[in-house]
Amino acid sequence: MKNERKQLLTFLFVICYLLFADSLFAVDVGLVLDQNAIVIGDGPAFGYNGIFIPRITGLIGNAGDFYISGGINYKSDPWSFVPELLRTDFSWRTGSMDFTVGRMAYDDPLGYVASGLFDGARFSKYTKIGTFSAGAWYTGLLYKERAKIEMTENEYTAHKTAIDWNDFSNTYFAPRRFLAAADWVYKGFLDNAIAKLSLISRFDLSEEKLHSQYLVGKAIIPVETIVSNGAFSVDLGGSFELIEESNKTNTAFATAFAAEAAPAWRNNVHYISLGIKYASGESDGMAAFLPLTTNAQGQIWNPKISGITMLSLEYTARLHETLSVGFYPAYYILNGSGGNGRNGGEIFGAVYWSPSPDINVNLGAGASFGNVVPDEKASWRVALNVVLSLL
Repeated sequence: MKNERKQLLTFLFVICYLLFADSLFAVDVGLVLDQNAIVIGDGPAFGYNGIFIPRITGLIGNAGDFYISGGINYKSDPWSFVPELLRTDFSWRTGSMDFTVGRMAYDDPLGYVASGLFDGARFSKYTKIGTFSAGAWYTGLLYKERAKIEMTENEYTAHKTAIDWNDFSNTYFAPRRFLAAADWVYKGFLDNAIAKLSLISRFDLSEEKLHSQYLVGKAIIPVETIVSNGAFSVDLGGSFELIEESNKTNTAFATAFAAEAAPAWRNNVHYISLGIKYASGESDGMAAFLPLTTNAQGQIWNPKISGITMLSLEYTARLHETLSVGFYPAYYILNGSGGNGRNGGEIFGAVYWSPSPDINVNLGAGASFGNVVPDEKASWRVALNVVLSLL
């Protein structure tokens, strides 16, 4: 216990140093307070959580820069405070190339295969035919709540288990995975359409030996429209996955698939998009699509992408320079033999107020119906998010 307290005190010292470093060096220092209050039925149950994020950025010579940030997570019921290291990376740029090392953000073209912070290195080359990148990362030093890796039942249980300071190493960190990716992004064909393509390999470093390879692609295509004062586009994307599961006696292979399409129209005031996502579930000829990152696909049900068909509508309207509203209904159908005919939907709306660049307030409310997530009943939710940039 003394060692954990010493680590926490050291972390707090580093945060204080970052806050006052601006008086010592020619760098930029910032501080963000992100707070969330949630009321959930049936009950109702109240929850409060947030994160305190100091950061420091600066230049390294004429070609480099650094970004260092940490956070203290806090939440109620019961009250707990958990430190973590957030984005902390160093970048060097020379001509048409750049290299980044540290804890950095990475997103695949679809945003739900592998998305978030990862520890490693990435190299990028900018050419006339697009940007080519290659990177390699490790997940085992991330805070499990940040990484959101739930690829197996054991990992799901470990993710929901509270941190035990007497068993810190086994209850704080994310599952150990090695991730490698090669990416290509190109803009300029078909009247400024954007193409993204990634080849991703994920290797399990634990005893379960669950590996995957993904081929992920996405295109954002502008389309001429007869509607004046607006722009129409279509997003199309998909991913093929090869799953390899090994044990002491044999190795089994399976394939999985995910796809999405979303036509959208926007102008200076309105944005509207109709979306459909599909991810394979367990069936006779297909495995459940299994992403590395468990990103919630809704506002209330929050199912992961594995084994669902999701129909959604997104509408936002800018009522004033500082005020916007949004409406987000969605309907889910569970795919494959594990679905058992379950389906359901949700309706969610939100108000966004930003009186200044340093203050953002979001108030949302909605309700769900049906039976999508096992052991969870249809419910309603009211959520308030306040983000303050104090420095």
